[in-house]
Amino acid sequence: MPQAFDILIRNATVIDGTGAERCSADVGVSGDRIAAVGDLTDARGKTEIDAAGLILAPGFIDSHTHDDRILLSAGEMTAKVSQGVTTVVGGNCGISLAPMPKPVRKPVTPPLDLLDESGDWYRYRRFADYLEALGEQPAATNSAMLVGHTTLRAITMDELDRPATPSEIAAMQAHVEEAMAAGAIGVSTGLAYPPAQAATTEEVIEVCQPMAAYGGLYATHMRDEGDHTIDSLEESFRIARAVGVQLLISHHKLAGANNHGRSVETLALIEGQMRKQHVCLDCYPYAASSTILTADHARGSPKTIVTWSKSLPQYTGKELDEVMAMMGCDLDEAVRRLQPAGAIYFRMHEDDVRRILAYAPTMIGSDGLPHDENPHPRLWGTFPRILGHYSRDTGLFPLETAVHKMTGLTALEFGFADRGVVREGAYADITLFDPDTVIDRATFERPIALSEGIDTVLVNGTVVWRDGRSTGARPGRVLRRQAPQ
Repeated sequence: MPQAFDILIRNATVIDGTGAERCSADVGVSGDRIAAVGDLTDARGKTEIDAAGLILAPGFIDSHTHDDRILLSAGEMTAKVSQGVTTVVGGNCGISLAPMPKPVRKPVTPPLDLLDESGDWYRYRRFADYLEALGEQPAATNSAMLVGHTTLRAITMDELDRPATPSEIAAMQAHVEEAMAAGAIGVSTGLAYPPAQAATTEEVIEVCQPMAAYGGLYATHMRDEGDHTIDSLEESFRIARAVGVQLLISHHKLAGANNHGRSVETLALIEGQMRKQHVCLDCYPYAASSTILTADHARGSPKTIVTWSKSLPQYTGKELDEVMAMMGCDLDEAVRRLQPAGAIYFRMHEDDVRRILAYAPTMIGSDGLPHDENPHPRLWGTFPRILGHYSRDTGLFPLETAVHKMTGLTALEFGFADRGVVREGAYADITLFDPDTVIDRATFERPIALSEGIDTVLVNGTVVWRDGRSTGARPGRVLRRQAPQ
């Protein structure tokens, strides 16, 4: 009797996620696992897919997202599965949807409003409640979640413009313990944002201590990504070292004209530290960032685009200079009137972006903001942009390297067992794409647009994207971390 599979993908060119050279093979899927890789000419599948001319790769892992809410509110995850993404990591930059044991204060404190401005998320009183909701109402993608330090400050402290007291630190530690026991993969900070700026290094170390017993990950949006980047890197190294956990430097960048070119210095520092402690990093493939609108950020940006404004929504999508002219006021006044609001800032240099992307240990994370009305195009375009623009068109790295940065490397750093690789026994998270046509189509002018060249996407052995549309299937699971030994 011939071998029989649930899904049989024939005639594929396999890039397996390890960085190894591509090869020709068929891939058989049974249940949620890859059952065979090789010559399966005589095999049969309940569903058969002809992948001639296509690359078969592991599903892409988005190492840095703010998808905490949209996983539940729009679980088809179109912005992600249309790019070939099969797993998202949420709870970044210090902001997580849980725990929220009491109603959030209105208006929602920025940057917590990047997740959901409605403020109805206090229903997830424990981190366990949130993860249970993800399990009971699966999304199309897998997810793994960090617990946010800024969220913990917001639910523990009456005033956020000061360091936490010992009793407040103890309360935050209890929440970290509960989150890690429930299945959080670590703690994130957003020390650059006002609600966490007053937190001392010692506060962060103490709050993070409970995750050490679980082999957690410390992910940080550092205190500064501009003039004081080196100091912020040193602080990040110190925190992770003191807690005894792995460090993830989120969306590494150099912001501001004074810092253009300094990635040579920062990458050398990071590489040296990697020889002393477990450090990893990610970035997104754009020379513009996006977050809440502040006057300080706007002053340092040659161009700023308003992505949303609750008070004056008519200015969404417009450049701040144009808004100032229409209002007849200066920058500070325009920013004040637009609040609460978000923005895209063009403060980085393409040379730094390319240097960081090309650095061998760098993972890829979109940092997309799914609730923005006029989002940064990274939400819809990050992964095809890596494959098409940076690998194929500019030759920054081979396609095998591009895939490794988005799959095997990320799974290894996050401790996602049997993910990020194409091999027998691995989970059947698979992306089929056309290497000749794959490209991002989202732009700053038209940020919501499907990428081209992503043919078929499987999550846990189920097709979630095919023929340019979602299948409606939601086979995603909550992933736990298997801490590196």
